[in-house]
Amino acid sequence: MEKLVITGGKHLNGEVFISGAKNAAVAIIPAAIMADGICIIDNLPNIEDVASLSSTLSKMGAVCENTDKHTLRVDSTGDITTYAAFEEVKRIRASYYLLGALLGRYKKAEVALPGGCNFGTRPIDLHLKGFRLLGADVRVSNGTVSLNADRLVGTQIYMDQVSVGATINIMLAASMAEGTTIIENAAKEPHVVDTANFLNLMGANIKGAGTDVIRIRGVEKLHGAEYTIIPDQIEAGTYMIAAAMAGGDVTVRNIIPKHMDSLTAKLAEMGVKITKDDDSIRVIAEGRLEGANIKTMSYPGFPTDLQPQMTALLSACSGISVVTENVWDNRYQYVDELRQLGARITVEGRVAMIEGVERLKGAKVSATDLRAGAAMVVAGLFADGVTEIDNIKYIDRGYEEIEEKLSKIGASIKRVEC
Repeated sequence: MEKLVITGGKHLNGEVFISGAKNAAVAIIPAAIMADGICIIDNLPNIEDVASLSSTLSKMGAVCENTDKHTLRVDSTGDITTYAAFEEVKRIRASYYLLGALLGRYKKAEVALPGGCNFGTRPIDLHLKGFRLLGADVRVSNGTVSLNADRLVGTQIYMDQVSVGATINIMLAASMAEGTTIIENAAKEPHVVDTANFLNLMGANIKGAGTDVIRIRGVEKLHGAEYTIIPDQIEAGTYMIAAAMAGGDVTVRNIIPKHMDSLTAKLAEMGVKITKDDDSIRVIAEGRLEGANIKTMSYPGFPTDLQPQMTALLSACSGISVVTENVWDNRYQYVDELRQLGARITVEGRVAMIEGVERLKGAKVSATDLRAGAAMVVAGLFADGVTEIDNIKYIDRGYEEIEEKLSKIGASIKRVEC
């Protein structure tokens, strides 16, 4: 077991380079198994979820090779099993994309129910509803989802609520269905667009990704392709928030600034100086920032995956701040950990009330999930004294070399054995 040890109170200065998007990578890797050919996926983040999915595809019969630590070659021309109930599948949430990918290409799938971070009820009912509407027989038993279809037929699917996972999963299956599928009330997140772009490069016919109506005309076959993953919007936001909290002058590079609009607007409102360039954002923070109110929403609203990090920042801002979580029903499990550092936060349902304090104090805390772990890092950079974060397996699921990147911009952070 390992932990992160942070000595806080140091300003951050310099440049940090953002890796490929985790949320895009974990959809695009399963999509590669739909190709009757070789796919090369570039700019992959070197994180645990990517390694787990690569291992899963290998066990299913694909030939996966890391040509370097950010590039994966996937050859799906051999015999591929449609069964995936391995331990890796059970550990990560995004393994459910294997359902849509296998159903699309092979018209059948047997995949273990996914795991991942536990911060609320996250059923896959919308995914299964979409598969049924496309013509699949869906059965769930003993922790496994089984899908079978003689043929998939395009149809009109209205999403009862906006869901990134269900949008992508239905898009995967519909790419190889007969006729046209229309997804209404679709998610618009950048990784939905990235997955659609990858599928189109393989020969799919998808239009409207990034809007709330996606039209998919099914094709009989997908071929191999080489594709570069977009930069990670959430990793970029985490480092921007870290710079705002610790203070200093940090340029976040290799990003798409448009993806960061909801965060940059809020940081500017709080008193952070923001300068945008073509593929970078400079963050300058001096002195104590003003509090703010945050409401998480689907893209282009404020992302739920930055809510814990922003709550950490608000705990050190002046005045009273209010955070409303509109996406997940129990994402405040980390609040007790922030309280260990001296934060004053009360939670009622989906609303957190934050009374800013002038200083936090280092303590031993735990990462309760991926983004909560990032929030502990952000808070530890600001807190007086030493902060120790355990259970960092969650952080490693989504952040590549976080201690190295932070050390290069002046943080005192190291990884040690527990």
